[in-house]
Amino acid sequence: MIHNDHPSTPDARAESAAVLPRWVVGLTSLVLASLIWWMLTGGNAASWVVGVPVVTAVVWSAWRLRGGDVTRISLPGLLRFIPFFIWESIRGGVDVASRVLRPRMTIQPGFVSYSSGLRTPAARLLFLNCISLLPGTLAADIADSEVRIHTLDLQGETGKELSRLEHRVAAVFGEQL
Repeated sequence: MIHNDHPSTPDARAESAAVLPRWVVGLTSLVLASLIWWMLTGGNAASWVVGVPVVTAVVWSAWRLRGGDVTRISLPGLLRFIPFFIWESIRGGVDVASRVLRPRMTIQPGFVSYSSGLRTPAARLLFLNCISLLPGTLAADIADSEVRIHTLDLQGETGKELSRLEHRVAAVFGEQL
């Protein structure tokens, strides 16, 4: 089992974290949903007949599901996370592909538990969703701060990798671990 020692301190935010106004969140959601629609349809202008209602429904749903929760984002943390995310995506894909293409796969699969010190739901959700970026890992379950992870190699450095990811995610939300 893998565990990290995290002090049980009150929710501490870094100075650089800022609350995004709701209109900024709404506009960002609209732009991102529109961009995704445009990419999925290959830029076909005729697709916007269906795209406008779909994008509108997506943005409205995201707005309603978000509720009154205020999410703090650290711009420097986010800017450092983006290249990390891209690199880990490539590294994870290459690792799994190389394991599959080898005549003798070097795997020792199993489950590990990791205790996260992330406090905000948004930070925990990003962490959980990014676990599968790491080579040979997949988030299987979460209960409170305990994450259960399937790994392809129990002898690997899963704990170290998870801790590194957790610190990057914490920086995005201005959290101190």
